[in-house]
Amino acid sequence: MAVRNIRINDDPILRKKSREVTEIDDRIKTLLDDMAETMYKAEGVGLAAVQVGVLRRVIVIDVGDGLMELINPEITEKDGKQCEIEGCLSIPGNSAYTIRPFTVKVRAQNREGKWCMYKGEGLKARAFCHEIDHLNGILYTDNLANEDEINEFHGNEDNK
Repeated sequence: MAVRNIRINDDPILRKKSREVTEIDDRIKTLLDDMAETMYKAEGVGLAAVQVGVLRRVIVIDVGDGLMELINPEITEKDGKQCEIEGCLSIPGNSAYTIRPFTVKVRAQNREGKWCMYKGEGLKARAFCHEIDHLNGILYTDNLANEDEINEFHGNEDNK
C-alpha cells in the first residue's frame, strides 16, 4: 500500500468524468488499498480515484463505521434533504454549506465484483453524493447552499 498525492484546487483532472471499471484486477485492488491509506492519512471520510489522478469509477468511504469500497457506484434512490457544512480533500482549508439528500441508496460493485446495495443517511449520504459527484467532474463548490436555504435549515441569528 502507498499514500498517493491528492490532486487539489484547479487541477483540470478534477473536472473530468471517470470511466467505468470493466475488470476488477490487481491494479484496481491496489488502487482501493492505496486510496484507503491516502484517505486515512489525510483524515478524510471519503476519496474518489480521480482525486489521486486515476479516472476510474472507484471510491472509498469511512464515516466512522468501517471502510466501504465501491466500484462503479450509482445512486438509485434519494430522499429528504439536509443542509450541512461540507469540505473536500481536494480543496484544502475551505468548507461551506451544501444541500444534499438526507438518505440515499447506492448500487456498486465490491472488490470481488459482486453488485451490492448500500444505504446512507446523514453524513454517509453526503459522503456517497460527494464522492460520486467527483466521478462526474463535479465539486462540492458546485452545490453550495444559498442564504435562504441555510436559514431554512438552521435559522437566522437575527430571528432568534
